[in-house]
Amino acid sequence: MQPTCLEGKERKAGRGLASIRRLTVLGLAAALGTAGFLAVGSIASSATGTTATVSLHTTKLGKVLVNSKGHTLYLFEKDRNAKSACSGKCAQYWPPLLSRGKPSAGPGVKASMLGTTRRSNGSLQVTYNKHPLYTFALDKSAGQTNGEGSSNFGAKWYAVSSRGTAVLKAAATTTTASTTTSPGYP
Repeated sequence: MQPTCLEGKERKAGRGLASIRRLTVLGLAAALGTAGFLAVGSIASSATGTTATVSLHTTKLGKVLVNSKGHTLYLFEKDRNAKSACSGKCAQYWPPLLSRGKPSAGPGVKASMLGTTRRSNGSLQVTYNKHPLYTFALDKSAGQTNGEGSSNFGAKWYAVSSRGTAVLKAAATTTTASTTTSPGYP
């Protein structure tokens, strides 16, 4: 028995719908893939695609170096010869200040003391007075200095002054007066 004209048209229509569905799915997958690619590219670009600016900001420690968001910048005592000793897990807690090119000096910062050093992954980390600079993951807002004096990953961390040296937290001093008599010891 030979198919009727109507049955042949139904088969062709079914194949046409399947083709349209396939094209729709492929088009949707391509659009989602492109959107995902652009989003990842944007995130990566924002992390390293800018020139860093270092400024001076007043905190409870006094005036310290900060990044463009006002977050305190720290030095790591384990770093030597302008090279970072902080990578892997350390760099997750103490993110390095990265720059695409030569960093710029904001108010209160000496441009001649700014520089960069190449990290093991090839990125450029900003230095000040030859100290690689880092932020601290637990400093959530501008002006916080939660990392000051921390001893993590084998050495101490300190906020950086405009002179490019460690800002040491001033110890609390108390003065007491006493009037005691003591025998005269030589």
